[in-house]
Amino acid sequence: MIEVLVPELPESVADATVATWHKQPGDFVERDEVLVEIETDKVVLEVPATASGILKEIIEDEGATVLSKQLLAKIEAGDAPAAKEEAAPVAEEPVKTADASPSVRRLMLEKGIDAREIKGSGKGGVITREDVENFRTAKNKDETAPKVDIVAAVAARSDKRVPMTRLRKRVAERLLEAKNSTAMLTTFNEVNMKPIMDLRKQYQDVFEKKHGIRLGFMSFYIKAVTEALKRYPEVNAAIDGTDIVYHNFFDISIAVSTPRGLVTPVLRDTDTLSVADIEKGIRELAIKGRDGKLTVDEMMGGNFTVTNGGVFGSLLSTPIINPPQAAILGMHKIQDRPMAVDGKVEILPMMYLALSYDHRLIDGKESVGFLVTIKELLEDPTRLLLDV
Repeated sequence: MIEVLVPELPESVADATVATWHKQPGDFVERDEVLVEIETDKVVLEVPATASGILKEIIEDEGATVLSKQLLAKIEAGDAPAAKEEAAPVAEEPVKTADASPSVRRLMLEKGIDAREIKGSGKGGVITREDVENFRTAKNKDETAPKVDIVAAVAARSDKRVPMTRLRKRVAERLLEAKNSTAMLTTFNEVNMKPIMDLRKQYQDVFEKKHGIRLGFMSFYIKAVTEALKRYPEVNAAIDGTDIVYHNFFDISIAVSTPRGLVTPVLRDTDTLSVADIEKGIRELAIKGRDGKLTVDEMMGGNFTVTNGGVFGSLLSTPIINPPQAAILGMHKIQDRPMAVDGKVEILPMMYLALSYDHRLIDGKESVGFLVTIKELLEDPTRLLLDV
């Protein structure tokens, strides 16, 4: 008998919840086939079978709270059971046609009517032509009458109650923590995205051919944020008790929406990454987030967060800080708007920027300067190359 245990949980994770069993007792499982998913407040862990065999017993059901190395199930090792022989088909009972004249039997055969459904009114229970016609009329009337689906009507007015996932509960706790423990303010600006859009259009094909990935907007955002963090170290800092911790590295959290909730995996050392490296890193984190494959290490840390609500159509928002970070940048939908340029009205692709920051650490001067720096870098991407 093989024991299936909870994997070793990271030090920062006290316990976990049994999320989904993919097999039930009596099912045959292959070695390394995923048996169950374990959900922590950071990531989802897949627990595979360590041997092939029959799942004999599930010890911890879905929703149970478990600890590291706790027993989850037992597998009886062995080969797959032999396939059962299919049973011979059972001959269908012939349709009753004896209690009717040959012409009536022929009529019922033509109309596809089973004589067992009709009660004969003739002598000795013989089915007459009138019986067949009356049966057809009654059946047609039943089929055309409007039917009221009582179950569907009740279901449309019912409620569905499901427990919050562990990840969703953790997100809720973090949001309340940010709201109640920080002096959060938000400052706004707008950026003309035409220069970057023109740059992408000019080099998109060459870039994709060389690096094997499309050139998106997020790599420009990350590059601009990294440069702005270098110029404003207060934004790249955090409060720890009565101390201010200034980070001399640049790890940026990327907000990713997944079926289980919002997660913020970290793109590390962005100051050393090229545009192509950033695009590949973001794609990898997004795919892992979607598939629930993010590790605890990929979720830990981060000095600053970038969230892009524009992919969902958001025109303007006030993002909430991701503690213990001091600030978060919200990007939004790019939309054509009439703008005054050199005394003339031009239609330009504009995007609103929103910087939420902890006023205990960052003053208005630094927050506005930080946001203006990002605006200038995005409106003139050449500045990123020349460091001006």
